[in-house]
Amino acid sequence: MNLNSRLFDRIRVKQAPLQVAEPEQVHCDYPGCKLVGEHRAPMGRNHEGQYFCFCIGHVREYNATYNYFTGMSDAAIAKYQKEAIVGHRPTWSMGVNRAAKGHREEGQDTSDDPIGIFRSRFNRKAAQEEAKRPRYGLAATKALTTLGLDDSADKVTIKARYKEWVKRLHPDANGGDRSNEERLREIIHAYNHLKLARLV
Repeated sequence: MNLNSRLFDRIRVKQAPLQVAEPEQVHCDYPGCKLVGEHRAPMGRNHEGQYFCFCIGHVREYNATYNYFTGMSDAAIAKYQKEAIVGHRPTWSMGVNRAAKGHREEGQDTSDDPIGIFRSRFNRKAAQEEAKRPRYGLAATKALTTLGLDDSADKVTIKARYKEWVKRLHPDANGGDRSNEERLREIIHAYNHLKLARLV
Protein backbone atom coordinates (compact mmCIF):
# COMPACT_ATOMS: atom_id res chain seq x y z
CA MET A 1 0.00 0.00 0.00
CA ASN A 2 1.40 3.33 -1.01
CA LEU A 3 0.73 5.95 1.71
CA ASN A 4 2.14 8.71 -0.46
CA SER A 5 -0.70 8.33 -2.94
CA ARG A 6 -2.44 11.48 -4.11
CA LEU A 7 -5.71 9.94 -2.83
CA PHE A 8 -4.43 10.01 0.76
CA ASP A 9 -3.21 13.56 0.30
CA ARG A 10 -6.82 14.66 -0.23
CA ILE A 11 -8.14 13.10 3.00
CA ARG A 12 -5.22 13.92 5.28
CA VAL A 13 -6.01 16.57 7.86
CA LYS A 14 -3.31 19.14 8.21
CA GLN A 15 -2.42 19.84 11.82
CA ALA A 16 -2.47 23.44 12.84
CA PRO A 17 1.00 24.70 13.58
CA LEU A 18 1.75 24.98 17.32
CA GLN A 19 1.35 28.53 18.51
CA VAL A 20 4.13 30.21 20.42
CA ALA A 21 2.72 32.36 23.21
CA GLU A 22 2.59 36.09 22.64
CA PRO A 23 3.50 38.33 25.61
CA GLU A 24 -0.19 38.92 26.51
CA GLN A 25 -1.12 35.22 26.25
CA VAL A 26 -0.82 32.63 29.04
CA HIS A 27 2.30 30.49 28.72
CA CYS A 28 2.26 26.72 29.25
CA ASP A 29 3.07 25.93 32.91
CA TYR A 30 5.29 23.00 31.94
CA PRO A 31 8.91 23.95 32.74
CA GLY A 32 10.74 25.20 29.68
CA CYS A 33 7.69 25.20 27.36
CA LYS A 34 7.08 28.42 25.42
CA LEU A 35 3.76 27.43 23.83
CA VAL A 36 0.32 28.88 24.63
CA GLY A 37 -1.24 27.34 27.76
CA GLU A 38 -4.86 27.28 26.68
CA HIS A 39 -5.88 24.00 28.37
CA ARG A 40 -6.62 23.94 32.09
CA ALA A 41 -5.71 20.98 34.31
CA PRO A 42 -6.57 20.69 38.04
CA MET A 43 -3.68 21.14 40.47
CA GLY A 44 -4.93 18.31 42.67
CA ARG A 45 -6.02 17.54 46.22
CA ASN A 46 -5.95 20.49 48.65
CA HIS A 47 -5.82 22.89 45.68
CA GLU A 48 -9.44 22.63 44.58
CA GLY A 49 -10.43 25.41 42.18
CA GLN A 50 -6.83 26.02 41.09
CA TYR A 51 -5.53 24.98 37.68
CA PHE A 52 -2.37 24.64 35.62
CA CYS A 53 -2.45 25.97 32.08
CA PHE A 54 -0.80 23.62 29.59
CA CYS A 55 -0.38 23.35 25.86
CA ILE A 56 -2.19 20.42 24.20
CA GLY A 57 0.80 18.06 24.38
CA HIS A 58 1.57 18.70 28.03
CA VAL A 59 -2.06 18.61 29.17
CA ARG A 60 -2.41 15.15 27.60
CA GLU A 61 0.75 13.99 29.35
CA TYR A 62 -0.44 15.47 32.67
CA ASN A 63 -3.91 13.92 32.38
CA ALA A 64 -2.47 10.48 31.59
CA THR A 65 -0.66 10.40 34.95
CA TYR A 66 -3.06 12.47 37.10
CA ASN A 67 -4.42 10.73 40.23
CA TYR A 68 -6.36 12.74 42.81
CA PHE A 69 -5.76 10.09 45.50
CA THR A 70 -1.97 9.92 45.20
CA GLY A 71 -0.43 9.65 48.68
CA MET A 72 -3.67 8.66 50.44
CA SER A 73 -4.08 5.38 52.32
CA ASP A 74 -6.83 2.90 51.38
CA ALA A 75 -8.77 3.85 54.54
CA ALA A 76 -8.53 7.55 53.67
CA ILE A 77 -9.74 6.87 50.12
CA ALA A 78 -12.69 4.81 51.42
CA LYS A 79 -13.59 7.60 53.87
CA TYR A 80 -13.41 10.21 51.11
CA GLN A 81 -15.67 8.14 48.84
CA LYS A 82 -18.19 7.61 51.65
CA GLU A 83 -18.29 11.34 52.40
CA ALA A 84 -18.61 12.11 48.68
CA ILE A 85 -22.05 10.43 48.69
CA VAL A 86 -23.44 13.37 50.70
CA GLY A 87 -21.23 16.01 49.11
CA HIS A 88 -18.81 16.10 52.08
CA ARG A 89 -21.48 17.73 54.25
CA PRO A 90 -21.96 16.70 57.90
CA THR A 91 -24.76 14.21 58.54
CA TRP A 92 -26.53 12.89 61.65
CA SER A 93 -28.85 10.05 62.50
CA MET A 94 -32.47 10.43 61.41
CA GLY A 95 -34.42 12.79 63.70
CA VAL A 96 -31.31 14.35 65.27
CA ASN A 97 -30.22 17.94 64.84
CA ARG A 98 -26.97 18.43 66.75
CA ALA A 99 -27.23 22.20 66.52
CA ALA A 100 -30.76 22.28 67.94
CA LYS A 101 -31.36 23.46 71.49
CA GLY A 102 -32.06 20.58 73.81
CA HIS A 103 -30.38 17.89 71.66
CA ARG A 104 -29.94 14.68 73.62
CA GLU A 105 -27.49 11.84 73.31
CA GLU A 106 -28.56 8.25 73.89
CA GLY A 107 -29.60 7.48 77.44
CA GLN A 108 -30.32 11.10 78.41
CA ASP A 109 -33.49 12.18 80.19
CA THR A 110 -36.45 12.71 77.86
CA SER A 111 -38.95 14.06 80.42
CA ASP A 112 -39.73 17.17 78.34
CA ASP A 113 -40.23 15.11 75.18
CA PRO A 114 -43.98 14.35 75.31
CA ILE A 115 -44.28 12.71 71.89
CA GLY A 116 -41.01 10.80 72.04
CA ILE A 117 -39.06 12.37 69.17
CA PHE A 118 -35.74 12.17 71.02
CA ARG A 119 -36.23 8.76 72.60
CA SER A 120 -33.13 6.64 72.46
CA ARG A 121 -33.11 3.11 71.15
CA PHE A 122 -33.17 1.91 74.77
CA ASN A 123 -36.68 3.34 75.16
CA ARG A 124 -37.90 2.17 71.76
CA LYS A 125 -39.69 -0.93 73.13
CA ALA A 126 -41.58 1.14 75.69
CA ALA A 127 -42.51 3.60 72.96
CA GLN A 128 -43.85 0.79 70.76
CA GLU A 129 -45.95 -0.61 73.63
CA GLU A 130 -47.32 2.86 74.34
CA ALA A 131 -48.14 3.32 70.65
CA LYS A 132 -50.18 0.10 70.68
CA ARG A 133 -52.41 1.49 73.42
CA PRO A 134 -55.50 3.05 71.89
CA ARG A 135 -56.10 6.76 72.22
CA TYR A 136 -59.71 7.56 73.14
CA GLY A 137 -61.66 10.75 72.74
CA LEU A 138 -63.38 12.56 75.62
CA ALA A 139 -66.75 10.84 75.14
CA ALA A 140 -65.17 7.38 74.92
CA THR A 141 -63.11 8.07 78.05
CA LYS A 142 -66.28 9.14 79.88
CA ALA A 143 -68.06 5.96 78.74
CA LEU A 144 -65.14 3.84 80.01
CA THR A 145 -65.26 5.69 83.33
CA THR A 146 -68.99 4.93 83.58
CA LEU A 147 -68.10 1.22 83.23
CA GLY A 148 -65.39 1.65 85.87
CA LEU A 149 -62.50 1.28 83.39
CA ASP A 150 -59.60 3.42 82.22
CA ASP A 151 -58.17 4.00 78.71
CA SER A 152 -55.94 0.92 78.91
CA ALA A 153 -58.98 -1.41 78.65
CA ASP A 154 -59.21 -3.60 75.57
CA LYS A 155 -62.33 -5.08 73.86
CA VAL A 156 -62.40 -8.24 75.97
CA THR A 157 -62.17 -6.29 79.24
CA ILE A 158 -64.92 -3.87 78.17
CA LYS A 159 -67.32 -6.70 77.22
CA ALA A 160 -66.61 -8.60 80.46
CA ARG A 161 -67.18 -5.50 82.59
CA TYR A 162 -70.44 -4.70 80.74
CA LYS A 163 -71.81 -8.21 81.35
CA GLU A 164 -70.82 -7.98 84.99
CA TRP A 165 -72.73 -4.67 85.41
CA VAL A 166 -75.84 -5.98 83.63
CA LYS A 167 -75.97 -9.07 85.85
CA ARG A 168 -75.57 -6.95 88.94
CA LEU A 169 -78.11 -4.20 88.05
CA HIS A 170 -80.79 -5.88 85.90
CA PRO A 171 -84.19 -6.25 87.70
CA ASP A 172 -84.53 -9.89 86.59
CA ALA A 173 -81.29 -10.74 88.39
CA ASN A 174 -82.39 -8.85 91.53
CA GLY A 175 -85.83 -10.33 92.13
CA GLY A 176 -87.65 -7.53 90.26
CA ASP A 177 -85.92 -4.68 92.18
CA ARG A 178 -86.04 -1.62 89.88
CA SER A 179 -84.04 0.75 92.10
CA ASN A 180 -80.93 0.44 89.90
CA GLU A 181 -82.67 1.06 86.56
CA GLU A 182 -81.15 4.55 86.09
CA ARG A 183 -77.63 3.24 86.67
CA LEU A 184 -78.33 0.33 84.27
CA ARG A 185 -79.43 2.82 81.59
CA GLU A 186 -76.16 4.72 82.02
CA ILE A 187 -74.17 1.47 81.67
CA ILE A 188 -76.10 0.44 78.51
CA HIS A 189 -75.74 3.92 77.02
CA ALA A 190 -71.96 3.95 77.71
CA TYR A 191 -71.54 0.47 76.20
CA ASN A 192 -73.55 1.43 73.08
CA HIS A 193 -71.36 4.50 72.63
CA LEU A 194 -68.22 2.32 72.78
CA LYS A 195 -69.77 0.00 70.20
CA LEU A 196 -70.51 2.93 67.87
CA ALA A 197 -66.91 4.09 68.32
CA ARG A 198 -65.82 0.56 67.34
CA LEU A 199 -63.98 0.05 70.58
CA VAL A 200 -65.95 -3.13 71.31
